Amino acid sequence: MIRPVLTEIGIFLIPFAVYVLFLVATREGLLVPANWPLHRVAKLTVAALVLVIASLVLVAEFSGAPPHSTYVPAHIENGRLVPGAEK
Repeated sequence: MIRPVLTEIGIFLIPFAVYVLFLVATREGLLVPANWPLHRVAKLTVAALVLVIASLVLVAEFSGAPPHSTYVPAHIENGRLVPGAEK
């Protein structure tokens, strides 16, 4: 569960990282408050949220079992635990 959460956090940080790279490339002050006005941070946040929502939709759409598959839960056969599987 931690990997998808970290992936979404990474996706959220992409617009901010691109802006930081832009500030570094233009030799602007990275920590200067004038380079981080509220409207720019708001736009970066909206872009980040759009990316996160798009990634969540894509994960929901393209991951998981194929249509019409049957899940067989974990069970014990001959004294051994057989893990669950899609069939």
